Amino acid sequence: MSGIGEFARVGTKAALEAGRLLMKHVRTDFAVAHKGDVNLVTEIDIAAEELIVGRILEAFPSHTILAEESSPEARRGSHTWIIDPLDGTTNYAHGFPFFCVSIGLEIEGELEWGVVYNPNLDELFAAHRGHGALLNDEPIRVSKVSSLNSSLLATGFPYDIRTSEQNNLDYFREFALRAQAVRRAGSAALDLCYVSSGRFDGFWELKLSPWDCAAGYLMVREAAGRVTDFKGEPGTIYGKECIASNGLIHHEMLDVFREMASVTT
Repeated sequence: MSGIGEFARVGTKAALEAGRLLMKHVRTDFAVAHKGDVNLVTEIDIAAEELIVGRILEAFPSHTILAEESSPEARRGSHTWIIDPLDGTTNYAHGFPFFCVSIGLEIEGELEWGVVYNPNLDELFAAHRGHGALLNDEPIRVSKVSSLNSSLLATGFPYDIRTSEQNNLDYFREFALRAQAVRRAGSAALDLCYVSSGRFDGFWELKLSPWDCAAGYLMVREAAGRVTDFKGEPGTIYGKECIASNGLIHHEMLDVFREMASVTT
């Protein structure tokens, strides 16, 4: 029976291979399709996912795959690989160099291991539950910024921004007025890794999918950060709300959501 070391070896190799595939085709003439008004998928997304899934199932044929393009509705098994072959597809389609490969492994309902590979900077983020988080094999930790006023935050907007009132624009305004600055770069997985490594002090978003955040949630927690929903309950990758922070500014971020909730009720 394989252990976490073998899972990590296969998963890491698949992420690196997929990242090389993305870089091989970036800024080339590839096909782009629309899953919604602002939700894209490219033929490279699909090729990268096929590569990752193929490598994993070749090594572990009894495992379950939950992947954005091919199996978004799959039922979880005892060992479930949660895969985003290209997080930041819109960036990729436009040649904006902020995208990544994200792979998380859930065992018996618990996130155990994850990897996020940014091929543009050749940065490999990895985390193992109870064993910390790494960037290119060096330990990383969240920042020590202790006030929202001094914080650099990140966020994103949902794909139904044009049609839903829950589109994050109200939260964006509030945090833009209270933080030092807010960035919206277009890859939740990398945003979470940047919180883990102290580049961002906090992150929030709504309507994320499991493959957007499986590896990233584990990364933040293993780097001594905190992940919750907007009410302060432990964050789950199957929920629709996320606040991730260095822990020090978490209460101030929660206060923003509580204040806005009290205004709307």
